[in-house]
Amino acid sequence: MRGTRLVPALVLLWTAPRVLAQPADEFTLVFAGDIMLDELPGEAAARGEDPFAALASLLDGADLAVGTLECAVAEGGKAVEKEFTFRAHPRVLDVVARHFGAVSLANNHSSDFGAAGLLQTMERLRAARIQFFGAGKNLIEAHRPLIVERKGVRVALLGYNEFQPRWFEAGPSTPGVAWSEDEQILRDIRTARTAGAHVVVPVIHWGWEHETLPCSRQRKLARVLIDAGADAVVGGHPHVTQGAEIYRGKLILYSLGNFVFNGFEGEEANTGWLLHLTLGRRGVRRWHTIVVRLDERGLPRVDAAAASPCGDARFDQVRTCQVGQPGQSSLTGR
Repeated sequence: MRGTRLVPALVLLWTAPRVLAQPADEFTLVFAGDIMLDELPGEAAARGEDPFAALASLLDGADLAVGTLECAVAEGGKAVEKEFTFRAHPRVLDVVARHFGAVSLANNHSSDFGAAGLLQTMERLRAARIQFFGAGKNLIEAHRPLIVERKGVRVALLGYNEFQPRWFEAGPSTPGVAWSEDEQILRDIRTARTAGAHVVVPVIHWGWEHETLPCSRQRKLARVLIDAGADAVVGGHPHVTQGAEIYRGKLILYSLGNFVFNGFEGEEANTGWLLHLTLGRRGVRRWHTIVVRLDERGLPRVDAAAASPCGDARFDQVRTCQVGQPGQSSLTGR
């Protein structure tokens, strides 16, 4: 069995070839980190700004862009009793739909305005033709995989939350998010395979806030999911990036950090990664991350000079790449 490796301090210099044409059987999928569209990002959208404008070429250039929507999107509902609650105006979905084809709702803010707010969020997303996963009007819907197909490659996306409050969890007949129960996730992966998915990617809201390294729970669960058949595991919630790892030839990216989110101090909490996956029927062929920096309003910009994790199915290790300017298809790594 292949071993595991965290991001190495130094690897050999290499340059990936410039891609002139995407093969017919490759599905390009990008994942953004946590997206909160209340407060300053919401105010920007209300003025007609596009919070994602600086990343548009990267988001729109993929076959599918996916993000974690960390707020209710509704005009109703009542705020629950917790320290932070976020509710975005439905107008923000115009710009979300411009760039994203799907969002995960499995997080600790989707139900900030109760079941009514979550139901309205799901209704608004359907009306905007934005697919979602990781939540539903009952337990079965919340755990149902979102299966998308592009160029003959079928990908199943599964979303889970394991950060409190636990009472955001969907019940047999009540709306909520999919909670991260190990045995249930294993069944969901099998269900996705039975439904004909070539590639299965669980997206998990986990870990401790502001911790730059994954905890033992994250490491253990990620391995269990890959052993069960997941092709990659993508994480979020800590508000900082947490590194990448290869286990049995499969990618684990523990936290993408923030993507659109105001209210944080310090460089770490205002830095995130955009994850770009190139998929075939047998899993991830290539992947790289792109560093984004959040401004004072919590809006992202590409840091073209920054290096970040990348990899290739031919190599059983994480490398570091510098992507250059947005829209470039060549990578320089070391």
